[in-house]
Amino acid sequence: KTVMTTFNLSSFNPGPFILLGIPGLEQFHVWIGIPFFMFYIVALAGNSVLLYLISMERSLHEPMFFFLSMLATTDLILSNTCVPKTFSIFWLGPQEITFPGCLTQMFFLHYSFAMDSAILLAMAFDRYVAICFPLRYTTILTRQIVAKIVMGIVSRSFCIIFPCVFLLKRLPFCRTLIIPHTYCEHMGIARLACADISINIWYGFAVPVLTITSDLILIGISYTLILHAIFNLPSWDARQKALNTCGSHVCVILIFYTPAMFSVLTHRFGHDIPHSFHILIANLYVAIPPALNPIIYGVKTKQIREKIILHFFIKRPR
Repeated sequence: KTVMTTFNLSSFNPGPFILLGIPGLEQFHVWIGIPFFMFYIVALAGNSVLLYLISMERSLHEPMFFFLSMLATTDLILSNTCVPKTFSIFWLGPQEITFPGCLTQMFFLHYSFAMDSAILLAMAFDRYVAICFPLRYTTILTRQIVAKIVMGIVSRSFCIIFPCVFLLKRLPFCRTLIIPHTYCEHMGIARLACADISINIWYGFAVPVLTITSDLILIGISYTLILHAIFNLPSWDARQKALNTCGSHVCVILIFYTPAMFSVLTHRFGHDIPHSFHILIANLYVAIPPALNPIIYGVKTKQIREKIILHFFIKRPR
């Protein structure tokens, strides 16, 4: 009876988890930590500059830039959720994290990914309306419609990810709580439980894959219609201008979805790929997109490029 009581209590309040980093690459941890720290600084600076410009410049108060500010906010959440802990593991060795802390990190990690995917879909819809119905853009994407899209993005992401917290809280943990990773993620925690985790496996695989797949299909449909409209434009200059407005968004889509699909496929089919490689890719997936997204939009979006030059490089007369 005492054993059972202890067993049940451990499910509600297991001891701290220990994050090991990248097993097999311990001797390189210090060196791997340096680029991660640099990515983190670039992500903080780049996304903060984007948010500052979009909030301060009235000319950027359009749906496209509002969705971009949402993407920058989500990327800041993602960076701050995982990356500081990651380079502290690389530089200071394995780190403890409490069970509530682990669940919180897991929630915001997966929530940020779900948000990013939904925001990229909203941005694809924005580009579709802008290019296929340019004269009706302001009447279709009104403030009320944008607000509804935002509520849909936030609530969908929450409803998809929040059940993971309950799926993990119901599990008993009665073995050594060591996670061979740099951050807490759903299946990494579930595998430490001494109970049946088949629901976690099915939910953890099916729901995100179905969500990302449906988002990708809808983005693909949007861009098929966009390309059809672009190649029906009368002049080469008009085509070039329309393609340029989509260029930055396409780059961000590729940076976000390519490693995501690679990670999912290698987890399912890449049994010969070393575990350390899986974890390294998972870490790059958390660190690189938040750092590159603001750079891509800063370089490829004319309005943002002009505002950056105006604010940071041209000295205004006193």
